[in-house]
Amino acid sequence: MDEKIPMKKSRFTEAQIMGVLRQAEGGLAVAELCREHGISTATFYKWRAKYGGMDASMMSQMKALEDENRRLKRMFADLSMQADLLREALGKK
Repeated sequence: MDEKIPMKKSRFTEAQIMGVLRQAEGGLAVAELCREHGISTATFYKWRAKYGGMDASMMSQMKALEDENRRLKRMFADLSMQADLLREALGKK
């Protein structure tokens, strides 16, 4: 029951995202950056909200924590379902 749900893979690596954010901090216009890298302004601002002020090691650590959180949520859902099934089975006897 441990099936993997495919996550949408980003076209950009963590290093590329950090590079785009650093260019913006350096004074390049957001519209120009977005056009140059083929991203929307919404994507840029989403990245800035999520990764702004982070370095590459912090980014990878955050991704690892998100993966662990996803795994724990899935495990909790499975255990909750098993507990519900057991309660239902015991209640009918």
